[in-house]
Amino acid sequence: MVLWVFGYGSLIWKAGFHYDERRVGFIKGYRRFFHQGSTDHRGTPANPGRTVTLEPHDGHTCWGVAYRVSGQEAEDIALSDEDSTEPAISGVLVYIASTDKKSNKNYLGPAPLEMMAHQIVGAVGPSGPNIEYLFQLEAALLEIVRKELTCKDGDATSNGDAE
Repeated sequence: MVLWVFGYGSLIWKAGFHYDERRVGFIKGYRRFFHQGSTDHRGTPANPGRTVTLEPHDGHTCWGVAYRVSGQEAEDIALSDEDSTEPAISGVLVYIASTDKKSNKNYLGPAPLEMMAHQIVGAVGPSGPNIEYLFQLEAALLEIVRKELTCKDGDATSNGDAE
């Protein structure tokens, strides 16, 4: 069985599982927000970090990376944690955290920008400082933009990888 997994946060730069193919892509109708708490990677239960999750948002497009995964072991690991306006791949698995605080105890939800910034600057977890996550996400998204612009100029392959 072949499975496609879409990464819109840390999966963009650190898949954490074996994959057969990586493609820059997007999903429509969703927007990335720093609304998910991280008590296991970028924070602690006493001082949770903030990571991104997706929430429905009409008219928005969220860019990220799709990974083609094959083989049961790789699928199990992945599941644990052109000018076209249509997606090139459909049926992609996308993890979207629940906004229901009863079923998702780490959902932090919206907060004033200053409060979120203070939380991101101050949180540190086993995977490192939360601010490092923010800067790695920024760098990964800038790389996607660079590759997409290069593709539109005809200097790269159709999957977004520079030649």
